[in-house]
Amino acid sequence: MAQKTSDYDLSGIPKNSKGGVLVTDAEIAAAFRFFDTDGSGHVSTANLRKRLGVFYKDMPAKDYRFLMNNKPDLTEADLKELLMNNEVKDFDPVQEAFKCFDPENTGFVDIETLKEMFSNIGCGEVSDADLAILIETGDVDKDGKISLEDFRGMLAFNEANPPPF
Repeated sequence: MAQKTSDYDLSGIPKNSKGGVLVTDAEIAAAFRFFDTDGSGHVSTANLRKRLGVFYKDMPAKDYRFLMNNKPDLTEADLKELLMNNEVKDFDPVQEAFKCFDPENTGFVDIETLKEMFSNIGCGEVSDADLAILIETGDVDKDGKISLEDFRGMLAFNEANPPPF
C-alpha cells in the first residue's frame, strides 16, 4: 500500500539563512545528548548504531559513514557545524521520523513495530493494556490509529508542555 500523502505545507517548516531546514542550538544539544550514549562528549559510529539500530535494523555501513560525515567521531561543535547551515529543502523532519514507526508505508503507526521498539530500548514487553493506552494517548483524531497528523499533534503538544526534568 502506498504511503498516504500529507496535506502538510512544507513552506511552514522554519528555514535557516541558506533556505535549508532550521536546526536550533537546543535541538542540536538534545540530539547530541541522545546519541552520546556513553557520555564521552563524542558521538561514534557505535553510538549511532546503538540508537538508530532500534529504528533501522538493516542500515548499511555506508549510511552510518554518511551520517558521521566520514569521520570516526563527532563532537557537539562538529554536529552544529554540519547541521546549522544545511541547504536541505523540501524536507519534513516529522514525516521522516514517522517513517520509523510506519515501515510498511500504511500512513499509520505499526503496532508490532511500536512493541518491538519499546523492547529494543529496554522497556521490555509492552502489554496489550499498555499498548492500548499508548494508542489512545497518541490518537489525536480518535480514529483508533496513530497517523502522521496525530504524530504531529503529539510533537506539538510536547513542545507546548515540556517535561519538568
